[in-house]
Amino acid sequence: METTDNTTSTRPTRVTFVTDLAERAVLVPVGAGLLVRDDIVSTVKGLATKYQTRAGVERELKRYEKRGTKARTKLERQVTRRRKKFERELRQRRRGVERSVKQNRRRLEREVRQVRKDLAKQSEVVTSRVGGLTARVEELVSNAQGLMS
Repeated sequence: METTDNTTSTRPTRVTFVTDLAERAVLVPVGAGLLVRDDIVSTVKGLATKYQTRAGVERELKRYEKRGTKARTKLERQVTRRRKKFERELRQRRRGVERSVKQNRRRLEREVRQVRKDLAKQSEVVTSRVGGLTARVEELVSNAQGLMS
């Protein structure tokens, strides 16, 4: 069990802790608001200083124009770079496809020539066999006619 001395010493600490939390809860937003106000005042004073004379306004406009020109030039360079890269890749792919088509065409023509040669050889073999068979059949027919007569 706790003694009375401990109980009394913990209560002020708890009360102090709660009080500190409540104080922080109020002071943090107030401090943040004051910082924002100071920043706004500083920005407004800076703008008022920059734009209080015609020369100041013209100087700022020239500055903005230079910055815009620089941004536009940078963008144009990037676009040009990307377009050239795209065109280069497109040419490389087109050359690759053309090369592949040319190789396939040559391979196909070579195969067709080979098939034609093979067909011609087989045709000659068939023709010679048919010719031999025809001669043999004619010989057999004439022998048969000779036997019949």
